[in-house]
Amino acid sequence: MILIVAEHNGSKLAKSTLEMVSAAQGSGREGPVTLLVLGQNVAAVATEAAGYAEQVLVADSADLAQYNAEAWAAAAAQIAREGEASTVIIGGSRSGREYAPRVAVKLDAPYLEDAISLKADGDTLSAQRYTYLARVTETVSAAGPVVVVTAKPGSFPPASPAASAGEQYDVDLDLPAVRVTITGKTVEKTTRVALTEADVIVTGGRGVGNPDNFATYVEGLADSIGAGVGATRAVVDAGWRPYAEQVGQTGKTVQPKAYIALGVSGAVQHLSGMGKSKFIVAINKDAEAPIFKVADYGIVGDVNEIVPALIAASK
Repeated sequence: MILIVAEHNGSKLAKSTLEMVSAAQGSGREGPVTLLVLGQNVAAVATEAAGYAEQVLVADSADLAQYNAEAWAAAAAQIAREGEASTVIIGGSRSGREYAPRVAVKLDAPYLEDAISLKADGDTLSAQRYTYLARVTETVSAAGPVVVVTAKPGSFPPASPAASAGEQYDVDLDLPAVRVTITGKTVEKTTRVALTEADVIVTGGRGVGNPDNFATYVEGLADSIGAGVGATRAVVDAGWRPYAEQVGQTGKTVQPKAYIALGVSGAVQHLSGMGKSKFIVAINKDAEAPIFKVADYGIVGDVNEIVPALIAASK
């Protein structure tokens, strides 16, 4: 069995889950692809998951209403052990990177982190991953009865729906006592597509000028073409934008079909978070800006003059 811990928002599977299914299908590992759905009131998620996996295991419980690293690790380890899983694949999100090592420890299993490809050769599972700020691709391997892997978001194509729906089974879990209780949660509401789900991203840097220009030009262009909004660390540190929009080494790693950089110089820390985008478009007044070295299309000019024309053209 190849066990995948599904990522979802409570009502719909995350794109990363479909990417993990694709990773499992192409890995060469034997056994049914199994999705484990954790949460409360997740019937809709389980039904959707059945369209992509050979079997779906559902743990629907009030104890799983809120994400908890200890609970998620215990659940994944228990199911992997009971199902004699050969591979456990967990999303490379912040939460996934938090509890995946715990799963490996509980299973006494090797751990391959941030995989961008998976390939099995007998009992050995090899993964490629980026290192040195995404300048180098290295191959790491692990052998054992079970291997735990985190899949880097955006690295695998989303899986297509299966010809027939997989079987669904309810499972009982032996969860540890909760030691941390979430007493409050604030969710920023937006109608804009999330960075990790967006096929097109418009990102603004300090070259945009000020927060008002960011809202006018970066958000304006993104809204006109249905794109996600990203920001550089300098913009976030300046308080113009929330950390949730930060792209780069200390922010989100994205690989959209198109990445439009407005007033972004292209520091290596930022490039490590978006340099693998399929197409990169850069607009910057500085013709020597590093962003132009990775851009497929570049415009040397003032964002404040060029972007209004792009917005008008897009409409």
